Amino acid sequence: MPGPRPTDFYSDLALPKQVEVVVVGGGIIGVSAALELAERGVSVLLCEKGQIGAEQSSRNWGWVRLGMRDPREIPLMQAALEIWDGLDARLGRNTGFVRSGILFAASGRRSTGNLERWARHVDGLDTRARMIEGAELAAHLPGHRKPPGAALFMPQDGRAEPQWAAPAIAEGARDRGAQILTACAVRSVDVEAGRVTGVYTERGRVGCSRVILAGGAWSRLFAGNAGVSLPQLKVLNTVLRSSPMPDGPNAAYWSDAFAMRRRADGGFTIAAGTQNTVELVPDSLRLAYSFLPAYRQEWRSLRFRLSRRWLEEAQMARQWQPGDVTPFELTRILDPEPSQKHLRRAWSAARRAFPMLDGAEIMQSWAGMIDVTPDAIPVISGVPDLPGLFIATGFSGHGFGIGPGAGRLIADLATSEPPVVDPWEFRLSRFSDGSRVAPDPGY
Repeated sequence: MPGPRPTDFYSDLALPKQVEVVVVGGGIIGVSAALELAERGVSVLLCEKGQIGAEQSSRNWGWVRLGMRDPREIPLMQAALEIWDGLDARLGRNTGFVRSGILFAASGRRSTGNLERWARHVDGLDTRARMIEGAELAAHLPGHRKPPGAALFMPQDGRAEPQWAAPAIAEGARDRGAQILTACAVRSVDVEAGRVTGVYTERGRVGCSRVILAGGAWSRLFAGNAGVSLPQLKVLNTVLRSSPMPDGPNAAYWSDAFAMRRRADGGFTIAAGTQNTVELVPDSLRLAYSFLPAYRQEWRSLRFRLSRRWLEEAQMARQWQPGDVTPFELTRILDPEPSQKHLRRAWSAARRAFPMLDGAEIMQSWAGMIDVTPDAIPVISGVPDLPGLFIATGFSGHGFGIGPGAGRLIADLATSEPPVVDPWEFRLSRFSDGSRVAPDPGY
């Protein structure tokens, strides 16, 4: 069963000889950065090796959430929510964004106490976050066989449609003058006298003074070829969508066993609430020490699997010349196999909780590779050792909702504008400057 199909996006045809900024990657981060740059009158080229939004940006849950984020991400997510509010009008296109609210059930790993402790991070902010229970909680979960005892309700959080959003933002960027090429991989950066002077694509060289790397799961490989150490692994998440159902909750819902959100087509996107698959690959060993604190915290939610992917990545080139065919051209769209075990468990748990789903069908299932860092927050940063290179990656499963804010922040950094939020927590150098690097769930 094929993965989700993003809205069709038709590539520009001509490769420019010179621009100010090249964006590498056409996911929601890359297209958001291109939109911000083009609106500022910066000449920008975005190159995507496959199709706009065809990897994780169209395969995620579609949640736009402040709730239960790492506290270090809260200011940027607030900025992102403000952007989402006006995004459809700004683009003249539909992203599907709705402030539907999100419920985080108190169960298992996220006890009532944990939820209450996390909520203190948004005290004083205009979020209307609160714990709810009883009749009020049941009213938000129509059809639930046995609602949980309590839940954290984030009424200002919402949802959008992953298959619509990145293409809509890309079209908006092009309306403002950005040039966007699909099926055009950037192979490497061109460096002279220690700084970026251009990029080599599979179609030729483009001169530029700044490059934004927003390559998602491919960012580590690209950065490594440029001599930049970027600790990043991939985690596989499996998702399904149901046939349309008239009943069920409007708010998105998370529990230990499953997570779900209403789709614009009337169905539900459903996934395991906590379970992800870690494909063991050579980088798993190379980065084992860096990720040890994360493994210790998250081991209950991770399932390690040895598959043919070990051999695929072991055989993958890690260094190449501008004239070489690269891994980016050999895999235009990363389309991994979903975990059938996680599909069965999530679907079964959702049907037990919401009996109305007994009348629904699984219309589609897919998997996507999430780009994760050792502390589960992104890198949004310039590269001190290579002036002109900027990185926005490692969003660790939080990237779709925060994407427009991250695009603005990396555009700020690339143009030396005052940043929308303090970028300190997202600096690349935190992995090498002796800082403590570990996830912070906020409770």
